[in-house]
Amino acid sequence: QVQLVESGGGLVQPGGSLRLSCSASGVALDYFAIGWFRQAPGKEREAISCIRQTDSTTYYADSVQGRFTISRDTFRNSVILQMNSLKPEDTAVYYCAAAPEQSNMQATLALMELGSYWGLGTQVTVSS
Repeated sequence: QVQLVESGGGLVQPGGSLRLSCSASGVALDYFAIGWFRQAPGKEREAISCIRQTDSTTYYADSVQGRFTISRDTFRNSVILQMNSLKPEDTAVYYCAAAPEQSNMQATLALMELGSYWGLGTQVTVSS
């Protein structure tokens, strides 16, 4: 059973940074593609970043491109989402998900959306 736990959320001022971590017990995250999603109140869940299993190819939504960076920390069995230049519109609950890698990034994200393995989320609030 794969259990994912997100951490690192909190309250930060606009322009600030946060470092989210997605850690796992029971399995090595290196065996999965890992995605980060977020959901703001009243809005649909949004896929914001993903890192593939085989070649570590990454994906970023336009809304976070150039500000967020996803990476693996194999030693700690975790995946990191470094978030810089945060904006109030980044306020949301952030979730990580794990799924077997598919033939392309879009298919991988679709499989994650269907319900693979998910954490319970961590709140990120960007406000002055």
